[in-house]
Amino acid sequence: MTRSRLFAVLVFFWPAVAASVAPAGAETVLRVWLNSDIRSTEPGVNRDANTDVVMMHVVEGLVAFREDASVGPLLAETIDVSADGLVYTFHLRDRVTFQNGAAMTAADVVWSWRRYLDPATQWRCLPEVDGHGATKVLSVEAVDPKTVLFRLERPSALFLTTMARPDCGEAAVLHHDSVGPDGKWRGPIATGPFKIGEWKPGQYVELDRFDGYASRPGERDGETGGKKALVDKVRFLIIPDPSAAKVAILSGALDVLSEVAPADRDDFENRPDIRIDRAPTMDMYAILFQTKDALLGDARIRRALAMAIDFPSLVDAVTHSASQANNSAVPSSSPFYDAAQASGFKYDLAAARKLLSEAGYSGQRIKLVANKRYAEMFDQAMLVQAMAAQVGLNLDVEVTDWASELDRYAKGDYQAMSFSYSARLDPSLNYDAFTGPKASEPRKVWDDPKIQAMLEASMRTSDAKERQAIFDEMHRAMLEDVPLIPLFNTTLIGAVRNNVVGYKGWAGRLPRYWNVGFE
Repeated sequence: MTRSRLFAVLVFFWPAVAASVAPAGAETVLRVWLNSDIRSTEPGVNRDANTDVVMMHVVEGLVAFREDASVGPLLAETIDVSADGLVYTFHLRDRVTFQNGAAMTAADVVWSWRRYLDPATQWRCLPEVDGHGATKVLSVEAVDPKTVLFRLERPSALFLTTMARPDCGEAAVLHHDSVGPDGKWRGPIATGPFKIGEWKPGQYVELDRFDGYASRPGERDGETGGKKALVDKVRFLIIPDPSAAKVAILSGALDVLSEVAPADRDDFENRPDIRIDRAPTMDMYAILFQTKDALLGDARIRRALAMAIDFPSLVDAVTHSASQANNSAVPSSSPFYDAAQASGFKYDLAAARKLLSEAGYSGQRIKLVANKRYAEMFDQAMLVQAMAAQVGLNLDVEVTDWASELDRYAKGDYQAMSFSYSARLDPSLNYDAFTGPKASEPRKVWDDPKIQAMLEASMRTSDAKERQAIFDEMHRAMLEDVPLIPLFNTTLIGAVRNNVVGYKGWAGRLPRYWNVGFE
């Protein structure tokens, strides 16, 4: 960073630094980081990841993700599911109020869900529950003021997961005054621990503590229970430049920097004013293959590349020793990660050379697409290229910009690609990200009708043992067919000022600022 740039950053943040030394008894403001502005305050509709982060502090749904990525009740007290999996009965918690003081009832759940199910709302997750995805919601009924009944067209193991997803806005239960008489969005009147305060586009989004918040009892558990607003305000400062964000946390203008690049970790280690927080995540870095390619259509060549990779060394180098290798599509932090998932590709250079010989490979060039926007994707591509050379595989790393790479990914326009998938908190969703028919979904890499049938079965049954058996079988098939090479799940590294208590990252990745305050 240039000296003039550093000066500009410090000038920009000086008011925030001054606020951090406010006298005792003054309003408490927790200053946290966003790398870009939110898109709106409408959960699950006009959104992106930053919008999801902010809104998950404001809105709540009937269920949410627990710490281990399983789904548990949130606004629901208990949930009953019929034996055939077609009827879900939600018994609502008592004494839950909206941020305007109104009591939440079953009628509010029905109103909210009818709005989500209306195509005019353009809810992101409508395809999951309108018959195009895992199931179809046939009706939502208020049995009494504290009981809501959902009827489904077919059973789905992902129905509650869809409800809980932050990108779905957690299927938030909203007060009807969140929209005007004309149906247009006004702003969220919800049940979360914070409510929308001041939003200065391009500068910050501020949340105010909701004093009437009613939490589920118990300790903090993912996004479900034990939520407490310990500060008067949470101020999300919008800092697009990573260098500026780094300056902000080091200078005291930020209290929490929720994501630090692994390469920058050493700059924060051993500082008396900052602590490092680490949390395993469920995103997945991988090498993808175009299995319709004339050369890479041969599974023996794909398998040979997997055998040529020294996974522990690669992951250690790419993540600066922050993560461990994982050749499974099921994240290592998932409750479905078992001994079968822990088995991976065997590092065997001699066997790799033999496979290439059997496949008739004679040194043809293979293009591996990568980008430099995400350092891990570029670094893993370069290391894979070097390791492949040990067995005679000739990879050319083709560097492109991220937007172009995404476009080529969506079209399946590549031979091999260094890529990553964002966190999905259910193994079926992990496999669904890359499994499917290429004819209608060119971005999918594993086009196998038998595997697709297994995936659909994993989405229907809610029995954990049955699902585990399916995931184990799919993993073994993936190691044999090698439509992609999973490399690792990242470790989220956060930097926290030492006077901040209660902050902890988790597998869901999106940072949580309830139960976070100051000493």
